[in-house]
Amino acid sequence: MPRWLPRAVLLVLGLVACYQLGSWAFHQLIGLLVNVLIAFFLALAIEPAVSGMAARGMRRGLATFLVFLGVFVASVGFVVLLGSMLAGQIVDMVEDFPRYLDSVINTINATFHTELSRLAIQDSLLRSDWLQKYAQDSASGVLDVSATLLGGLFRLLTVGLFSFYFAADGPRLRRALCSVLPPAKQSEVLRAWEIAVAKTGGYLYSRGLMALVSGAAHYVLFAVLGVPYAPALAVWVGLVSQFIPTIGTYLAGALPTLIAFTVNPWYALYVLGFVVVYQQFENYVLQPKLTSRSVDIHPAVAFGSVIAGTALLGAVGALIAIPAVATLQAFLGAYVKRYELTEEADAATPASRRRGRVRLPGLR
Repeated sequence: MPRWLPRAVLLVLGLVACYQLGSWAFHQLIGLLVNVLIAFFLALAIEPAVSGMAARGMRRGLATFLVFLGVFVASVGFVVLLGSMLAGQIVDMVEDFPRYLDSVINTINATFHTELSRLAIQDSLLRSDWLQKYAQDSASGVLDVSATLLGGLFRLLTVGLFSFYFAADGPRLRRALCSVLPPAKQSEVLRAWEIAVAKTGGYLYSRGLMALVSGAAHYVLFAVLGVPYAPALAVWVGLVSQFIPTIGTYLAGALPTLIAFTVNPWYALYVLGFVVVYQQFENYVLQPKLTSRSVDIHPAVAFGSVIAGTALLGAVGALIAIPAVATLQAFLGAYVKRYELTEEADAATPASRRRGRVRLPGLR
C-alpha cells in the first residue's frame, strides 16, 4: 500500500464530512439568510430618507426610528380602517345572504323548471358528511394556524430589527467592510453600494407609480358601480397588488369582489373580470415599460429575473429580483469595455437605414 493512500482517504473523508456539515448548516440557516437579505434591501430602500435627515443634523439612529415609525403608523392605520370596513361589510353580507340565496334559487327554478327550496338546501348541507369533516379539520387546524401566525410575527420582527441596524449603522457597516479590503477594491464596494441604493429606490418608485395607476383605475370602476368605500378599496388594491408578490393580486381582488357582492352579485362578477383584465394589461404592457425606465433594464430581462427569483426564493425572490439584477447589471456595466460601431454594423440597424446615412450592398 502506498504511503500517501491513507492520507488521501482521510483527506477525502474529511472533505466529504465538511461538505455535509456545511450543507446541513446552510439548510438550517436558510430562513435567517433570507430574512437578512430582505432586511438589507429594506435598508437600501429607506437609505435616501435616512441620509437626507442625517444631512440636516439629525442622528442616524433617530432618523431611522422616525422613518420606521412613520411606516408603522401608516400601516396600522390602513389595516385598522380596512378591518373595520371589512367587518361591517361581512355583517351586512351575512344578514342579506338569505335574500341573495332566495334570489338565486328563484332564478334557477324559473330557468330550469325545478322546485328547489332554501330550507331543504340548508338541511342537506347541515347533515352532509363533508361539512362535518370540514368542521373537524378546521378545529384541528387552529393550532397550526396559530403557529403560522406566531412564526410570521417573529419573522417580521427579525426583518425589522436587521433592517433598522443596517439603515442606522450604514456608514459604519461600509467602513467595516472596506477596512478588510485593499484600497483598489474599496472604491468598487462603495460604487456597488451606491448603485444598489439608486436601483432599489428606482424599483420602489416604479412599484409606487403602478400602485397609483392601479388604484386610480379601480377607483373609477368602484365609483361607477357604486361600491361602498371606493377610495379605501382603491388604495387596498393598489398597495396589496404591487407590494405583496405572487398572491398580492388575488388578495387585492378578493376584498372588493366580496364587498361588491353585498351590493349586487352581478357587480362582484364585473369587479372580478376587471381585476383579471387589468392584471394582464399591467403584466404585459405597464409593468415592463415602467420597470425598464426606473431601473434601466430591458423588459424581457425584468420579466425573466422575476421568474428566476420566484424559482429560487419564492415570493421573496420575486420581490427583490428586479433591483438585484439592476444593481448587478449597472455594476458590471462599469467594467465592460464598449467599442464604436463600424459603418457596416451601424448601417445594419433599422434606425440607420431609415436615416440613410450608410448603405451597404444589397440593402434597400
